[in-house]
Amino acid sequence: MKSKWHILLVIIFMYLPISLDATILYVVAPVLSTQLQASHNQLLWIMDIYPLVMAALLLPMGSLGDRIGYKKMAIAGSLLFGIASLAAACARSAEILIAARALLAVGAAMIVPATLAAVRKNFINEKDRNMALGIWTTIGTGGALAGPLVGGALLNYFYWGSVFLVNIPVVCVVLILIHKGLPDEKGGTNKPVNLSQGLLLMSTILILIYAAKNFLHHDNSPLVSIYLFMVGLVLLGGFITIQIVSRSPLLDIGLLTQRNIIAGVILALTSMITLVGFELVISQELQFVHRFTPAQAGMYIMPLMLASCLAGPFAGYLINSFGIKNIAVAGLAASALSLYALSDIDFVDQSAKAWLWMMVLGAGDTVALMASSSAIMTAAPANKASSAGSIEGMSYELGTGLGITIFGSVLAGVYSSTVRLPENLSGTAYVSASTSFSEAVEVARHLDEASREALLKAASSAFMQSHTVMLQSASLILMVLMILTFFIFKQGNAVNHG
Repeated sequence: MKSKWHILLVIIFMYLPISLDATILYVVAPVLSTQLQASHNQLLWIMDIYPLVMAALLLPMGSLGDRIGYKKMAIAGSLLFGIASLAAACARSAEILIAARALLAVGAAMIVPATLAAVRKNFINEKDRNMALGIWTTIGTGGALAGPLVGGALLNYFYWGSVFLVNIPVVCVVLILIHKGLPDEKGGTNKPVNLSQGLLLMSTILILIYAAKNFLHHDNSPLVSIYLFMVGLVLLGGFITIQIVSRSPLLDIGLLTQRNIIAGVILALTSMITLVGFELVISQELQFVHRFTPAQAGMYIMPLMLASCLAGPFAGYLINSFGIKNIAVAGLAASALSLYALSDIDFVDQSAKAWLWMMVLGAGDTVALMASSSAIMTAAPANKASSAGSIEGMSYELGTGLGITIFGSVLAGVYSSTVRLPENLSGTAYVSASTSFSEAVEVARHLDEASREALLKAASSAFMQSHTVMLQSASLILMVLMILTFFIFKQGNAVNHG
């Protein structure tokens, strides 16, 4: 029988490209806005279609994993992920890239619950499982945090499509490792896959997100946004009704009655929103405002990544020693404090101070996410490991997608309402430059030097104000969540499955 720690190594190789792809485009966005002529709204869709589609499909894929076994799921998902990576690398328009990223998400949605099921079924001892989940969480958060660094390094030498082409040799290695390194196992349930319910959930999420983005875009009619929002709410109501009355709902109601699972979902969702949102803000600020190269921006964020990677395995030890509840509260407190401090820091003149607080943020958020993973997976019985894993993965990915949507859209909204552009801009240029910083940069490329510098100065000032508002708001959200967590989580780790 293969060692469980050897199996964990295979799981790490499976999961790493999935987590990297969630954020690898952060530093690529300025290049895409030029080479694919992508608008700010299209850039947001290119980045967040991946986690949003994955979030919606993780639940049916989790059920499929319970039915056919996690090894078969991992092989099928990895093959699809490789094909979609090639399609994304060859995209020649923003629309095609969005579609390829959606296909990437389908493959990723098959892999994520398979990794968590493999952890749950091969790590029977709770302390060992917490350590394994700590490493899994490190790969998830560390990979997401390393995305801009990897993307920046690739852009330094190759064209933008290389951020997807690099997945292909990795997938080839992963397929060999899965075949040789994961034990064969059979599915343990005849639970329906419920793909139609998953597609309904995906449609609901995408329509609601589209309505929110459309509403925050000042050139669009608010009536269209209100109509789309109402359609999304109707679909959401239909989805919830189906879950209540169906004999085979997509959501496992039994799992959602566990108090610690609900608390873990809320904790993971909010933590990912703030962490991903911060990374999006700093990636754009470093490149647009301070004019860093993609590689320099990726390197600047490295302390966040290193602290996250170091905190993951250590978090498992802390949870075993002090319990899920105490560690979750401590992690949220550290994250909230660091975001508030970072909201008032100049990333160029106070770089050492920024790096220190980024390390606190990386460690605190990883510890909080590890607590959510431990709460969810410990509360789940072994025969529902894939379903529980899909619920957790959905929380992570939905948080990632919402982080991009909320921070990206609100940044653009605050920017457009506060920017004071030079009066000598033409009507078309004025409208474009007032929409977002990325579009102001594109307008500036076609101006004379004096006008360009005046426009970039005005845009930078508005963006910095948006940065402060967003990070202070995120800090406040985490403080509220910390208080709620203290009262929601049950003390200790053991959960009765009976």
